[in-house]
Amino acid sequence: MKWTLVALVLITSAVLVSSTDTPFTQRDKAFYADEATISFVRPGLAFKILGHEIAADGTVKVRYRITDPKGAPLEREGINTPGPVSVSFILAVLPNDGTHYRAYTTRLKTSTYPPTAGKRARQASADSGGSHQKVADGEYIYTFATKLPANYDKTATHAISMYGNRNLSEFDLGTNYATDNYYFVPDGSPVKKVRQVIATESCNKCHEDLRFHGGSRKGMDNCILCHTPAYKIGDLAVDNTNPETDNTIDMTQMVHRIHMGANLPSVQAGKPYQIVGFGNSVADYSKVGMPSGANNCQWCHVEKNDKAAQKDAWLTNPSRAACGSCHDNVNFATGQGHLGIIQISDNQCKNCHIPQGELDFDASIKGAHVTPQLSSLLRGAVAKIEKIENAEPGKKPVITFSLKDRGGNAMAIGDLLPGAGGAYMAFLLAPLDTDYGQSFGSAAYKGFVSEMVTAAGVSGSPGLYQYTMTNAIPAGAKGTWTIVLEGRSNEKILEGTLKERVISANIPNDVKYVSVDGSPVQARRVVSTTSTCNVCHARLVFHGEIRNEMEGCVVCHNPSMTDAARRPAAQAPAESINMATMIHRIHTGSDQPRDYTIYGFGNIPHNYNRVALPPPASGASCNLCHVNNSQQVPSKGVLSTVDPRGWLDPVPPTSAACLGCHASKEAASHALAHTTTLGESCTVCHGPNATYSVNKVHAR
Repeated sequence: MKWTLVALVLITSAVLVSSTDTPFTQRDKAFYADEATISFVRPGLAFKILGHEIAADGTVKVRYRITDPKGAPLEREGINTPGPVSVSFILAVLPNDGTHYRAYTTRLKTSTYPPTAGKRARQASADSGGSHQKVADGEYIYTFATKLPANYDKTATHAISMYGNRNLSEFDLGTNYATDNYYFVPDGSPVKKVRQVIATESCNKCHEDLRFHGGSRKGMDNCILCHTPAYKIGDLAVDNTNPETDNTIDMTQMVHRIHMGANLPSVQAGKPYQIVGFGNSVADYSKVGMPSGANNCQWCHVEKNDKAAQKDAWLTNPSRAACGSCHDNVNFATGQGHLGIIQISDNQCKNCHIPQGELDFDASIKGAHVTPQLSSLLRGAVAKIEKIENAEPGKKPVITFSLKDRGGNAMAIGDLLPGAGGAYMAFLLAPLDTDYGQSFGSAAYKGFVSEMVTAAGVSGSPGLYQYTMTNAIPAGAKGTWTIVLEGRSNEKILEGTLKERVISANIPNDVKYVSVDGSPVQARRVVSTTSTCNVCHARLVFHGEIRNEMEGCVVCHNPSMTDAARRPAAQAPAESINMATMIHRIHTGSDQPRDYTIYGFGNIPHNYNRVALPPPASGASCNLCHVNNSQQVPSKGVLSTVDPRGWLDPVPPTSAACLGCHASKEAASHALAHTTTLGESCTVCHGPNATYSVNKVHAR
């Protein structure tokens, strides 16, 4: 027997306690624990696989270490160090003649779900029935119960994944999770073949910290060892299906179908896409909406600066499984939905579906998945406010703005506004002194005015124009006012071909602040940014492409605004569309104890009670959206929110933000009980340094 070991340097517990560095952030419960608890418990968890051994009879042993985040050893049993540690192991091979892992460790799942009770399917899984042996402080040897087949390939890449958790709930430090992955070739040669199509970092843009199955299985490198196509290993045929639904749990197909969700042709035809999991919980993905766009392949298959070794596999190796998982109305066996072309294998896919063709919207992989508004065929439009004059009380502001196409060429206003073609440009004017939503505008649109620009209403020449607003700044106005440029272009492309189409594309909003009385300009406080939103949304656009910058969104979605202008009288009272209230309620939609429906353009209702953040991200993941700790209370310089359908109306500013997520009657009563004629007392308990600070109560 020969052990393959990785040399490590031990870090003593004395070093741990004396160090002032902390591996924890404000998102971690341990960040808020007192020094004595930290020194005693040493919260956190790290795994390291040190080496492996394979006996002549196929028995596999793995040597591993359990430590805290600073390297001090932890005991698996949790007797001499706080918190028991649960560990599991997966053993898999990446065949030399295949592209997917095949796990040696499997289980036979028998359905207890009433409609399919008794139905079985063999699935890749963790090892069961193995044994642990302690060999040093924090170091153990695990002997797999699963043995390698007699004819296993000693020249193929093998993987061992170790995952588990440390239970520190008795110390109010929750459960810590860890995963480690170890790769080797049994004959001792270096690992040359890998499978890494998607990096975990790509998933974490939206998922925050990718982990499933109770939280212990972290990262794509762990997931792909079990979530593979059906295979045969030794004498075992592994179905890798969900026996309750017959849906495959192959990562390639499952993840595409989950993220396609509501846009799956089969779902739109009336068949839900579901997976039945632990405890017969039914995960229904039929209403999932991909915030970055279901056709935006490159949001997950990142091309630039990506850590995935095979980041281009989606471009160079198209397959029926991958493509057919989103386009599930295609029948490759008959050619239905595939221009009548029968495909009995994947060998010819790349003949038609090359990585990129000459034109967008062709049959190439990139071309077929172009986001229309980002097409290279669009001329597009970019407008900028260059100068604001006459911005004084009692006067009408004069705005000089540039207008160019995306290539930087001067553009005529007539090119942007070709009659009633759907193109649009407007300027918003709003007082900001303190907050948006002050007495300005109309009864329906409070706090701002909007003026649509027409070709006849501007002067100048292509590339540079002037517009004089029809609304004057009121006499007696003070402080900072905001002017927002918004709009969209409208273009026909590929004219005269079968791919002819008209595309409306956003003009990036431009927001400018101006003082109307000579006082210093005070820009609006920054709570979240467009770039923060775009971490998940990729391209934040609403209202028919015209609204696309957070600085502009908050002008209309201010504390005084509701959907009264769009909501039918029979559906009164109106609903708040204040940004803090609305965004919190939308992103915690599935957890809301109340209905949240907004009426929009055309008096169309939009219900958000099915919306959920990508797990394990949740409403407690404040830093996914907020910047500079702006979630902390109090909310300074903010108006009270008009909320006709809420428990409180109006709602004081800090309460309004919190009740957006915590929308129960009890939470509203708590807020009311701590608000007097002097104001809110939220900071006493929930201030940055208080016992129940916002960051502390939302820590994981």
